[in-house]
Amino acid sequence: MLKHIQGLTALWLLLFFPWVAAHTQGRTDDTLPASVRAGMPDAGAAGPSATNDPNYLIGAQDVLDVSVWKEPELSRQVPVRPDGKISLPLLNDVQAAGLTPTQLAAQITMGLNKYMTKPQVTVIVSEINSQRIYILGEVARAGAYVLLPGMTVLQALSNAGGFTPFSNVKNVHVLRQENGKQQKLFFNYKEVISGKRTEQNIELKPGDTIVVP
Repeated sequence: MLKHIQGLTALWLLLFFPWVAAHTQGRTDDTLPASVRAGMPDAGAAGPSATNDPNYLIGAQDVLDVSVWKEPELSRQVPVRPDGKISLPLLNDVQAAGLTPTQLAAQITMGLNKYMTKPQVTVIVSEINSQRIYILGEVARAGAYVLLPGMTVLQALSNAGGFTPFSNVKNVHVLRQENGKQQKLFFNYKEVISGKRTEQNIELKPGDTIVVP
């Protein structure tokens, strides 16, 4: 009986320790400052997101939900092609990029007026893929991120998982192209989270690059 128990114990150890190693290997979150870890979202937080912002300008690679009331055969989810257009029944190609969802709905309504009486069209951006920012340097997850409406530098850094132990959080900067010229906007993380010089926590624009030295 003793040998049987010892055998079961050995088997349990063989199964348990590889599982622990697999689930702890490569974890770096514990090396980040506690104030950063506390505000970290899940890794999937930077994925495509929907928006109800009426002023959002549709771009290539966005995904739209086009709904025509009481016309299910005309309602569908469509991607915006690289040429900025979408394909819809009856209307074929419709220009979508550069328009707000409301403007596009009005354009589709105008086109459908030729085929039906008083069509009611709604357009929702179900996935934002056209507007991106980039985060480089000493962060946990560098890379390209979807730019959500109103996203600030601090929010973007949170999506990137916070800083590594080697980062210079007082000398973060945003590179931005304005009128063909590159601007360098400084962001001192320590000052911003302490409530000082919060104007540094600017709202990001498409194409901005955050560099954490």
